[in-house]
Amino acid sequence: MSYDQQGVEEASRALLEAVGEDINREGLHNTPARMGRAWRELLSGLEEDPRDHLRTTFEVGTDEIVMVRDIPFYSVCEHHLLPFYGHAHVGYIPKGGRVTGLSKLARVVEGYARRPQVQERLTAQIADAIDEVLAPQGVIVVVEAEHMCMTMRGISKPGSSTVTSALRGIVKRDATRAEMMSLALGGVRR
Repeated sequence: MSYDQQGVEEASRALLEAVGEDINREGLHNTPARMGRAWRELLSGLEEDPRDHLRTTFEVGTDEIVMVRDIPFYSVCEHHLLPFYGHAHVGYIPKGGRVTGLSKLARVVEGYARRPQVQERLTAQIADAIDEVLAPQGVIVVVEAEHMCMTMRGISKPGSSTVTSALRGIVKRDATRAEMMSLALGGVRR
């Protein structure tokens, strides 16, 4: 399925009218077109397979932990179509000395975040992609996010964060898990 700019613009007009807005007032003249462009960007991950970013690897001769922390991301909750955003901490233990570029880990986060999501699935998708494509000894993904559906509506608890994790391979062992969780969360800066 491909993105339908005109369909999104029509739906945006209908939404504005349904909530009681005058779509002809000056401030809203171009809003449906702007919403169409914005939603295309917000959901651009639907048009790609984020695993493709991981297919380029190179030999560095290490089987030690590789981790990128504090990868910012923005996503849209599939339950309310409201944003959630935060940071992902992604690490893996290479097998056979093969690694991928550090930016590729951030691209995988971005690819899965840029689609209607729930945080639990986002976390698992990132871990599964790395595990499937790189076949490392182990993978850890920790995602921390604030959800606007909890901040702007409902319970209205701004500042609360949700933390999810996904562990694959040897990272599930107690000692390895402790080391990698410490690396992922021990020095988180805000």
